[in-house]
Amino acid sequence: MASLGSTKTRAFLRLLTSVGSSGTQDTLKLLPFIVMGVVALIDFGSGPTSGLLPLLALGPAFASVACGLGRTTVIGVVALALCVALGVYNDILWTPRTNITMLAILGVTVASVLASAGRLRHERQLADVRSVAEAAQRVLLRPVPRRAGPGIGVAVSYTSATAEARIGGDLYEVVTTPHGVRVIVGDVQGKGLEAVETAAVVLGAFREAAHDEAKLQGVVARLENALTRELSGEQFVTAILAEITGGASITVINCGHPSPMVLAADGKRWFADPPDEALPLGMGSLKANEPVPHQVPFAPGDQVLFYTDGVIEARNGTGQFYPLPARAHLLNGADPQLALDALRADLLRHVGRPLGDDAAMLLLRHRAAHQATPSAAA
Repeated sequence: MASLGSTKTRAFLRLLTSVGSSGTQDTLKLLPFIVMGVVALIDFGSGPTSGLLPLLALGPAFASVACGLGRTTVIGVVALALCVALGVYNDILWTPRTNITMLAILGVTVASVLASAGRLRHERQLADVRSVAEAAQRVLLRPVPRRAGPGIGVAVSYTSATAEARIGGDLYEVVTTPHGVRVIVGDVQGKGLEAVETAAVVLGAFREAAHDEAKLQGVVARLENALTRELSGEQFVTAILAEITGGASITVINCGHPSPMVLAADGKRWFADPPDEALPLGMGSLKANEPVPHQVPFAPGDQVLFYTDGVIEARNGTGQFYPLPARAHLLNGADPQLALDALRADLLRHVGRPLGDDAAMLLLRHRAAHQATPSAAA
């Protein structure tokens, strides 16, 4: 994965991915024959004065984009045969111009075969990277339950800024424990493999502490201790931890993370800013007091959206941030996951290009108010 870290390589691999779609790939495989056929027809009709024979080299050149080694070689041979045939037809076969054209076709064919070999090698590397990344994602970001506790619907969405890796420094987890349903959403400072390793440390510590610690503050302390052993320098992790024990509220500790958005059943929406925000995880040496939890309303029919800054800091082509509150109505669908998928799709449309930062979202829905109709219980 480290060998694919450069921006140019990632852009190249994204191009290969787009080329890999069946419709585009089929078109590109036919393109060399179409180009050579058009050139041959024009040259056949206009005679030796057209001077189009050198354009036959476009056939093997285009073949290197989507064709394998054998097909690229065959296209080069076809281009050379057409050049010879048109040279005989126009009675210019062994003239300097025709000889140079044949040498050019031969040279382009050799170069195209080498380029095709390099492209296939990169495609295999990309497939290996994706295979490893998918395995790592299944271990690091396990599928969360669709339901957590009585009447609580859960949906998640994760979009990595590194399209080839599919994972990054954002993290989330939902765990049902004897102390209630506990949730974490976080964002590791930095990018790359180091951020993924730190996210793994946080999630591993959270999964253990969520079952062991009676209070949410104890979970935060365990995370802090784990990161103290792992982090170096000025690294840190912003995170928000939540606990649902029943009733009409959620207990939340915010460690320097963007505040969750509450969508009430009556249509009101607001950001649940903490009265006392704790420092990010990994900065325990600067804390004078332990973090103080606060309550976020979570009555029947309410929803709470947790997210990372990759969502609210996503910009479109004109530099405008994603207007999350204005798009909150997309979360009103009957199924929480489909509603969150609609919000993610809208985010990607707003940006119009690969995200500049990882974007994770986790939606909790109090489903009690939706059980009246069969469609709402989906």
